[in-house]
Amino acid sequence: MTESERQLTPVDTIAEAWVDDVAELFPTIATYIGRVEYNDRYGDYSPAGADAAAERARARLRELRAATPVDAVDEVTKQDLTRELELSVEVHEARVHLRDLNVIASPAQDIRSVLDLMPTATAQDWEVISARLRALPSAIGGYIETLRHGIDAGIVPARRQVGEVITQIARYTADDGFFAGFVSEAAPDEGQLPASLARALLDAASGARVAYDQLADFLRSELAPAASDHDGVGRELYGLFSRQFLGAQIDLDETYEWGLEELARMIAEQEAVAREIVPGASVEEAIAFLESDAAHRLHGTDALQRWMQQAADRAVADLGATHFDIPEPVRRIECMIAPTQEGGIYYTGPTDDFSRPGRMWWSVPEGVEDFETWRELTTVYHEGVPGHHLQIAQAVYNRSQLNSWRRLLAGTSGHAEGWALYAERLMEQLGYLEDPADRLGMLDGQRMRAARVVLDIGVHLGKPRPAGWMHLGDDGARWDAGFALEFMRRNVNMSDAFVQFEVNRYLGWPGQAPSYKVGQRIWQEVHDEYAARQGAKFSEKAFHKKALDLGGVGLDTLRSALLA
Repeated sequence: MTESERQLTPVDTIAEAWVDDVAELFPTIATYIGRVEYNDRYGDYSPAGADAAAERARARLRELRAATPVDAVDEVTKQDLTRELELSVEVHEARVHLRDLNVIASPAQDIRSVLDLMPTATAQDWEVISARLRALPSAIGGYIETLRHGIDAGIVPARRQVGEVITQIARYTADDGFFAGFVSEAAPDEGQLPASLARALLDAASGARVAYDQLADFLRSELAPAASDHDGVGRELYGLFSRQFLGAQIDLDETYEWGLEELARMIAEQEAVAREIVPGASVEEAIAFLESDAAHRLHGTDALQRWMQQAADRAVADLGATHFDIPEPVRRIECMIAPTQEGGIYYTGPTDDFSRPGRMWWSVPEGVEDFETWRELTTVYHEGVPGHHLQIAQAVYNRSQLNSWRRLLAGTSGHAEGWALYAERLMEQLGYLEDPADRLGMLDGQRMRAARVVLDIGVHLGKPRPAGWMHLGDDGARWDAGFALEFMRRNVNMSDAFVQFEVNRYLGWPGQAPSYKVGQRIWQEVHDEYAARQGAKFSEKAFHKKALDLGGVGLDTLRSALLA
């Protein structure tokens, strides 16, 4: 590393202790960041576990408030960790955990999905997996207890989310589902598993399947009848979630109006590019042309994986030679087909020692065999370089300046996803989307993200339907799930199964979807103000280095750290 090692400060010590707390309290997060000492267990998903986590946060917050920063790095750490700890306590006091069930990011998925990240190279790895599988029923039991408390308190999720999760669980526990397939293919690199371990894995997987089936029975018989008919969560709770995902306070009403304006801009830009692809064509006609063009299509997940890897590797090689200083460990990224079929593309960061590299995952829905490269080249840049991989892996690498919390746990969806959308536009500016087809794909994604700002705020705040879109859906006056689905169908050129999954995701995960586009907006605002202050001295490369050297932070912290 080029910079001298920074000495640990009292503020760093508190931040490091909080990382230890998180790893102990939430072993699934420990696995995500490469802390293997908790890989054989789960955390306490019961109400008592949530109370214990909140009390630990309060204790660290008291320590942090009493600590004095010694330098600018400390000032950023104290500002951002204080924000996170305060917000975690506020979320707990709002009793959000009592209704924590949705189709993509709740314990119903997290308890299973952590198994995707478990090492499997040795027989000892599989022994650890067996132990975690044996602990899974207790985790599910604690989760059911929490949701049951929610029923008693009248704090429940929407019925739509309950039904969708029941469907997901059926895929996990089927005879050909996740758990059966996961252990049936178990084999370490050095050969066969011992017979006793193979039997233990089968038994543990069977117990996990039973536990998930019990969760489904509880959802069906107890939670569904008590669940809410309303998908929207209301202004107060939505404001809390928005701050959580952005690390910034925004004016929700102004942001909604900006989202409508941004959507109109994206549509106009798409229409112009469509005419480059086919003279005089509409967006729909240009897309139809590309969908019939074999030059922009792949068949099968093997071809998809190879194409993703080649595109990612090329971006690393090119940008590492010209526009970014990319350290050797960060140059490795693995493109993976996810073991699930839920839909979606996502990134998981490297472990602290880079023994597990950063990975781009594609969860391909059942029955999907054809993939269009013009749609997805921008996604490779979003998830890889210069997007999430460069952002997250660079922070992991920056051990000499950042404590473990800043490198591995800090940040928000708005910071990370905002950077990734900013990175997509950067790749366009650098000439990597010269093909109008690839540019149309990028704009398709940007249009979707703009539409999500409007949809998410509209549904959850119960806003009136926008005048230009009143013709969609039923005759209702305000946003609801049916109108949201029709609105999204008109703004996303993807399969209807994908659109339905996405809308269900927005309905169940308030505030997360807008964080992408709003985060991009804030990143661009910070960039432009920084450039204006620097004048003739401004350097894009220097700005990006300074911004990424901060590691993950909330967007209010990003703004103050770069512009103070």
